[in-house]
Amino acid sequence: MTQIEAAEVETPADESEEKSMKQFFVMWSGQAVSLFGSRLVRFAIVWWITLQTGSATILATVSMAFMLPQIVAGPLAGSYVDRWNRKRVMIAADSLIAFVTAIFAFLYFADAIQIWHIYVLMLSASLLSSFHWPAMQASTSMLVPEEHLSRVGGMNQSLQGLASILAPPLGALLFALVPMESILGIDIFTALIAILTVGAIHIPQPDRSDEDKAKSPFGDMIEGFRYIRSWTGALMLIVFAMVLNLVTTPAFSLLPLLATNHFDGGASTLALLQSVNAGGMLAGGAILGMWGGSEKKVNTAMGALVIEGIAVFLIGMSPSNAVLFATALMLVIGLMMPIFNGSMIAILQSTVPKDKQGRILSLISSGASAMTPVGLGIAGPVSDLIGVNSWFVIAGFVTASLSVAAFFIPAVMNLEERMKQEAGEKEKEENTKVVEEEV
Repeated sequence: MTQIEAAEVETPADESEEKSMKQFFVMWSGQAVSLFGSRLVRFAIVWWITLQTGSATILATVSMAFMLPQIVAGPLAGSYVDRWNRKRVMIAADSLIAFVTAIFAFLYFADAIQIWHIYVLMLSASLLSSFHWPAMQASTSMLVPEEHLSRVGGMNQSLQGLASILAPPLGALLFALVPMESILGIDIFTALIAILTVGAIHIPQPDRSDEDKAKSPFGDMIEGFRYIRSWTGALMLIVFAMVLNLVTTPAFSLLPLLATNHFDGGASTLALLQSVNAGGMLAGGAILGMWGGSEKKVNTAMGALVIEGIAVFLIGMSPSNAVLFATALMLVIGLMMPIFNGSMIAILQSTVPKDKQGRILSLISSGASAMTPVGLGIAGPVSDLIGVNSWFVIAGFVTASLSVAAFFIPAVMNLEERMKQEAGEKEKEENTKVVEEEV
């Protein structure tokens, strides 16, 4: 082979990585546009329900309708994601969401919409999201080099923060200017953009062994449970996430009551706290995106969670006239949330085998999310008895304590070492097989 021929055959690793990252950014840009469309529609639907019914029960049950399918169906959906082509899963999920949204746009146009239709929309969107989310996360780890996963996690968190800032005012403006079916049309249009961008790129598929191919989807899900059970660090991570969702998520759901009952404020106080928090999320995601976190990602994640827990605790301890102090603490919480979330997702993407990421990520997400409705059910009555600020004290103390404890648990702190060990063992086995075949 001549030198010219060799140069044509060989592809430098950095060139391959650059091409892969470009494909990721094409996919990411489409998903970003789709996220904004979905957030606009969600805000508009919630506001429409509020005006039509004025019922807190209906609002709560609609939220539950969006949450429950992801919790219940998530583990099995993740198993299918590992079996199917992930690119096609994302395209199919976005296409079906657009189709369902189009039906609802027609119902609004025909003035035939009813409340029960909204439940169907939320259930459908949630079920399809339970396929789309693990497919997106698993595809990310196939396209993005491991050293950039934390940065990508930071970008995703910044995007969430930006959507939280822009979607409510834009949704309110659109709700006042155009009919509901037009707002739903925006969601359909943004979903089409997501479909086109995913369709334009190549997403590599992980290899599956013949043994894995022979298993049923339910068998894959059971294997996912066994994998997590045998991985002490991941199991403890799920327990941590469940406890945190039990105490922390309800705290932020009770923020309106904290603003009115504890700080004696009104809508402007609540808006200040929420907007500053969203701005912190945007900045925190940007910081992680540029910095990438420490070499050991778990240190970054747990360090951020300690600071977040202390800030939540101090909000609960703040006197009623310390609104500005609480606002500063909400900024700190906003900064830390994306650093924690982005780092943890990067850890899972870099440590879980790529052919198992769909089911493992879904299992962890479903397990963590399952405690949210339980926490909401407990937090309301308890806060009525002891005060909303007391729940913030409890949530902050539990969060900070668990995070500090994690630094002294080897199984948690060595999360990132497991994959390296498994990769080394797998490479050794493959080399042994090659030698045996040659002999």
